[in-house]
Amino acid sequence: MKPTESAAPSSWLRRRRGVVPGRNGRNEARSATQVWRGRAGAADRTERRRFFDRPDGGRRTGDRTGFLPALPYIVVGMAAVLLGAGFYVAVSGGGGLFPAGTTGWSLAVLTGIIVGHLVALGRDRWWGGTGSGGALTLAVLLLYGWLPAALVSLSVVVLVAVARRHRWRQGVLHGAIDILGVGAGALILALCGTSPTVESPWRPETWDLYAVPELVLAAALYLAVTRALLWGVHTPRAGATPALTRSALVRQGLVGGALLGIAPLICVVAVALPVLLPLFAVPLVALDSTLWMARARAEEQLRDPLTGLPNRQWLLERIWSALDDAERLGVRSALVLIDLDRFRSVNDTLGHLAGDRLLLQIAERLRLALPRGAEVARLGGDEFAVLLPVADSTTSAQRVARALVGDLGSPLDLDGLTLVLEASAGLAVFPEHALDAEGLLRRADVAMYQAKRDRTGVEVYESKRDSNTPDRLGLLGDLRRALDAGDVELHYQPKVRFDGQVAGLEALVRWVHPERGKVPPDEFIAIAESSGLMPHLTEYVLETALAQVARWRAQGLFVPVAVNVSPRDVHTPGFAGAVAARLARHGVPAGALQLEITEHVLLEDPQRAADTLAGLTGHGVKMSLDDFGTGYSSLVHLRRLPVSELKIDRSFVARLAVDTEDAEIVRCTVDLAHSLGLVVVAEGVEDDETWERLRDLGCDAVQGWLVAAAMPPDEATAWLLARGSRGWQRPGAAADTVPHTPSGHQVP
Repeated sequence: MKPTESAAPSSWLRRRRGVVPGRNGRNEARSATQVWRGRAGAADRTERRRFFDRPDGGRRTGDRTGFLPALPYIVVGMAAVLLGAGFYVAVSGGGGLFPAGTTGWSLAVLTGIIVGHLVALGRDRWWGGTGSGGALTLAVLLLYGWLPAALVSLSVVVLVAVARRHRWRQGVLHGAIDILGVGAGALILALCGTSPTVESPWRPETWDLYAVPELVLAAALYLAVTRALLWGVHTPRAGATPALTRSALVRQGLVGGALLGIAPLICVVAVALPVLLPLFAVPLVALDSTLWMARARAEEQLRDPLTGLPNRQWLLERIWSALDDAERLGVRSALVLIDLDRFRSVNDTLGHLAGDRLLLQIAERLRLALPRGAEVARLGGDEFAVLLPVADSTTSAQRVARALVGDLGSPLDLDGLTLVLEASAGLAVFPEHALDAEGLLRRADVAMYQAKRDRTGVEVYESKRDSNTPDRLGLLGDLRRALDAGDVELHYQPKVRFDGQVAGLEALVRWVHPERGKVPPDEFIAIAESSGLMPHLTEYVLETALAQVARWRAQGLFVPVAVNVSPRDVHTPGFAGAVAARLARHGVPAGALQLEITEHVLLEDPQRAADTLAGLTGHGVKMSLDDFGTGYSSLVHLRRLPVSELKIDRSFVARLAVDTEDAEIVRCTVDLAHSLGLVVVAEGVEDDETWERLRDLGCDAVQGWLVAAAMPPDEATAWLLARGSRGWQRPGAAADTVPHTPSGHQVP
């Protein structure tokens, strides 16, 4: 079945649900430590640091300029103007730039300790993880005014950035942001009538209750301006996930409390006993450590411990953010769910440590293959997800999915061993397939398992193939009740040879719903296959068909009946014995029953399928391979399986008379089957021309509307009795003009 797009729901109202905790796969942190000790460890740790040191998570390079691309230049320009004006006023007025004496040196020493601590910390300051520099800056602002505070802040930020190589541009930007924040705090003090300078500090002994609101407002505005500007210049346009936002807000609350608690104490000591100022390094370092621990815990909740990629929880929150943006902009978003095929065999053969190293390579390959703006996460085990926040169309998203699957199919080197892994991907698109994050993830998962089952590589979600929609779940319950009540019917369609003799009948299940009317077989059979109802349906069909065969045999009609069975039936232990017991209970010989399987039964476990089919043929049951040519079976498997009949799918038969390629395929299939000793039956024969072509190509029997449509038991009985020993003849055909067809006319 080709992927199609389902209709979009009529309502755009979406309800947020709780985030589902990430599940653990088989390859997790247990062996990650061992992996990182190997040659892949250093590169992986470097990538994880690169990944989580920036607020955009797993985004492919590109969208890293924030809400306004020009904002960094505006910030630096404004800070330069403000700092230049401050220098000019201070120098022209004969004022000092920084306190002298013991106080100045003590503040310089404390600043140096903080710089050394931040350099040793080895992290980016902007993400809100440190408070030591902010506390010292605010203290100098309250005591000596905005210019000395700006110098302290600029010294801390720029020196830390310079010490960390290749970060001087970022240091200048962060210093400029701190200068604007200091200026905002000084503005609050000025509005309240306080303008401290180096010559006239705002000494703590002059503070009273009226000073408390000034302190709080100055600290709050300094924190708000600096963090808002930092967020604006660093956060991507799509925004951070809610969990990261909440974590950052909590940390900023801690920073604010620390500033209010420590900055006034620094002021008191700077005036009373400045030589003790370097001792404040201890609580300031402790503050930074507390904040970094909070950040590490927040990141750990959103990070896969093995690959360093975001996990399921991060993905769900990021999808919510992307869907909000897509709804606001009126665009599509898409989610691609990727699962590695047969990855379990790598673990079983090479061990879990090798599997972990392979997952690291897969994660890196996915990250490098992402289109611009896309984001990747690991859901657990060998499952990955790629979010496309903006997708032009379902077709373009499908192209991206196929490109990713193709990249994963390239050879991988694992300790000198070349491995080729295949992947299956499912695609779900907002708003066509789902309107919320959980729904988009679930439907991409449904499509992915469809791709894995059909070996198609990539599948787009189709609601008609999803058995878990409310409508289909209701239909599943109705089907179960119909089976229990015996309301499901079997119709029988004849198969005839070219001499007109009836070769058998195929039992086809039919269901008339009391409210919906006739339900297409493809629809309710797909529901049964994707649920636990398929064995029950197969038992019902076998029981009904064998009871009808017994009645026909009692009437002297000795025709075999074919019953379709699913791959799940063939892989069920004891299936062959259960069929034999059912035959014995009805008194029907095994040769009167034929079981039709599809090529899909060969894909999952060919050996088990061969064992079950061998058991069935050992009891005397004949086997037929249905819909041949539409699957992906191996000719080696076809040769080894104990089938006696091969049915050519109707898709090749329908255009046989007008399409030379289809005719050649049918001819080759007939020759192949005959070389293996198989009987060939063509499905979907609807006209005389197709009949003639099939006969000329050497086909053994046909089935289709030209002969008869599927009929209820009573009509099928009348049809068989009317033909008797003379068999079936095409309408208008004469015995002397068609040598292989007996005389007579078809009886309605």
